[in-house]
Amino acid sequence: MHAELFEQQRPRLTGIAYGMLGSAIDAEDVVQDTYLRWMGVDLTEVDTPAALLTTITTRIAIDRLRSARARREEYVGPWLPEPLLRSVEPDPADIVGEAESLSLAMLMALEPLNPVERAVLLLRDVFDYDYAEIADVVDKSPANCRQIASRARNAAGEVRRGRPTRAAENEIITRYIAAVTAGDVDGLAEIFADDVVLWSDGGGKTRAARHPLFGATRVARHLIGVQPQTPAGTHARLVRANGEISIIGLLDGTPVGLITFEILDEQVTAVRALLNPDKLAHLDLEATNLR
Repeated sequence: MHAELFEQQRPRLTGIAYGMLGSAIDAEDVVQDTYLRWMGVDLTEVDTPAALLTTITTRIAIDRLRSARARREEYVGPWLPEPLLRSVEPDPADIVGEAESLSLAMLMALEPLNPVERAVLLLRDVFDYDYAEIADVVDKSPANCRQIASRARNAAGEVRRGRPTRAAENEIITRYIAAVTAGDVDGLAEIFADDVVLWSDGGGKTRAARHPLFGATRVARHLIGVQPQTPAGTHARLVRANGEISIIGLLDGTPVGLITFEILDEQVTAVRALLNPDKLAHLDLEATNLR
């Protein structure tokens, strides 16, 4: 009975843990720890298993995040979340489906928040828990949780939402590949918004820009300028990373880079280049039909 109840809740618990930590690997560890604690629970004393599992998962994630924040302060260059990868045509049964609304932009916006603020905002705005439920999870009053959520929204800032059409995605990707292949800086800049930003996460383990780059022309020059650094034999495939159209680079079947495109009003407003091999190692290529 324990295992059956847990498996029913696993997708949601995985989404909560991932939203708290921005790391697929750490989220799996949190869910596993939740399972171990859950197995020791006397079910005759539990009124709502789903609520208790949410509480266990969130509190473990809060503790993990407190230690992770110290490591991120020492991180070399911009820190990007580990993406959730899936095929361009998503599988409705995918276990990470619950976290699909957690775009990389959303996860980055949550980074300045302290662990409790992050938990409250995540449970309220992403997973649609009411304040009474959240109060039980974080051991605070509903009124306090409402205040925490308001403060967290102000600190996180507005995350631009909206899913581009498939036609817009196809045009952006086609033009991107053509411009990069031809070394056409002006052509590449045309697909970018004037205030586009590029984050590159190499984690000090591979070459990457140490600071965000801003502006269409500057971003275009950088992306074309680093193309000669791509290892010979690398080939590209289209995937989705947290719902956003992306290009993954594969060398002998191993991911060597992932570029995601945030698209709004048929222009790219943000580019995120994940190059840290540690953050690419967890990607499930078989699930994305890449092999």
